[in-house]
Amino acid sequence: MRAKGASAPCQEGQSEGKNRPRMTAIDLKGKRALVAGVSDVTGFGFAIAKSLAECGAEVCVASWPPAMGIFETMLRRGKMDEARQLEGGGMLDFAKIYPLDATYDTLEDVPDDVKENKRYSERGDFTIQGLADSWKADFGGDSLDILVHSLANGPEVAKDVIDTSRKGYLAAVGVSAYSMVSMVSKFGPMMRKGGSATSLTYLAAQQVIPGYGGGMSSAKAALECDTKYLAYQAGRRYGIRVNTISAGPFKSRAASATGIIVGYIEHYAEHAPLQQKLTQEEVSNVAAFISSPLASGITGTVLFVDKGFHAMGMSYG
Repeated sequence: MRAKGASAPCQEGQSEGKNRPRMTAIDLKGKRALVAGVSDVTGFGFAIAKSLAECGAEVCVASWPPAMGIFETMLRRGKMDEARQLEGGGMLDFAKIYPLDATYDTLEDVPDDVKENKRYSERGDFTIQGLADSWKADFGGDSLDILVHSLANGPEVAKDVIDTSRKGYLAAVGVSAYSMVSMVSKFGPMMRKGGSATSLTYLAAQQVIPGYGGGMSSAKAALECDTKYLAYQAGRRYGIRVNTISAGPFKSRAASATGIIVGYIEHYAEHAPLQQKLTQEEVSNVAAFISSPLASGITGTVLFVDKGFHAMGMSYG
């Protein structure tokens, strides 16, 4: 998470002089979080879940049904134990692991062939409404403080947008953007005032990133626009905040689907103001901060965590 010897991001800093202000801790004790989109240890979703836990939150995750069995097996067999080690000791444990396919709002939306698929049929109601219903049954109303949307899928992401089919384009927008609207709509009434909903976006929403296709750039643009509207509407209705983090490229399993993620990473490291590769922890620590009371005044915002690459129009040297 950081260089050896550095202080933990969730620990209270120490004053070194009478006039130096004391660092305030990111304290999420007593908070309950749901991170949607965790199926392995390589993605930002897992790292965010870990950072939230390190700051004291009780963490539940939602996982894509086709990958959920492998995820649970790896957890059970200890294959993820090293990645689950917490900075302060102990190990990341999930209070609940729920099935979720964010393609569907209700079971009525699910085609019969999906319902009958073995990877789905044994999971109960894996829709967004099903997840909300399961959450309410487990924890009741007024029970959620932190909602994290780490969901994206573009079946034609390797195609230029000009070559993308209508079906592929709408699939990307539905899973990667509308699902955030649906989740805030369904979970908002169960969130405590002062709660936080955060999603993950990418610079392709605002600038051309060659190779990031299949309608995913449009989906991220929709997600960023929706963030502003959701911040206003959910803020007025439920007293919660809505933000999105625009993370730089990272070699997760999902990002590898573009086929050129390594090229993205190298380009950023060469041309960003901070010529370093982005880490999971740099993104997850910002997610922990934005989910905490320390960020109580921040909503409707795109927060860039990309070593400053987004600021560049051209690079020299």
